[in-house]
Amino acid sequence: MAFSTPITAVARPTAFKRATVTVLAAAGLAGAALTFAPSPAQAAEPTAAPKAAHSLSTKKAGYANNLDGWIKEALSIMKKKGIPGSYEGLHRNIMRESSGNPNAVNGWDVNAVNGIPSKGLLQVIQPTFDAYHVSGTSKSLTDPVANITAAANYAADKYGSIDNVNSAY
Repeated sequence: MAFSTPITAVARPTAFKRATVTVLAAAGLAGAALTFAPSPAQAAEPTAAPKAAHSLSTKKAGYANNLDGWIKEALSIMKKKGIPGSYEGLHRNIMRESSGNPNAVNGWDVNAVNGIPSKGLLQVIQPTFDAYHVSGTSKSLTDPVANITAAANYAADKYGSIDNVNSAY
């Protein structure tokens, strides 16, 4: 294939740079569009978890105010309440459902369409949270420890344990 204007060795770097910037800019816009329009195969949009999203109870209890601390605190409460589950099972499900973001909200599924979007680390809807809330935890659906314990309580009732959940539940 012949070009009407050959690219010389001197012009090649400039033309290459211009083409590269154009392609990268287009790819960036496409990436931004994908970020704002999740596919049905995705759960809640993953974002970095805020550092101070949890109630003061975590700090008083001596647990770290991060995903590791929230899981450990939830496991302590679950043990006292007889709710089965392991660190691995909780962590695996949290990473699949919210990527560790306690403020994640699913805005596209049937629950969201019906006005009750799934929220929090384990993507729980408000009626399920209310029915499976674990006493002694926050009444806030997006409180990390309350969200974990309510979801684990629900999973124990429906599947025997959060450890038995390997997909949306």
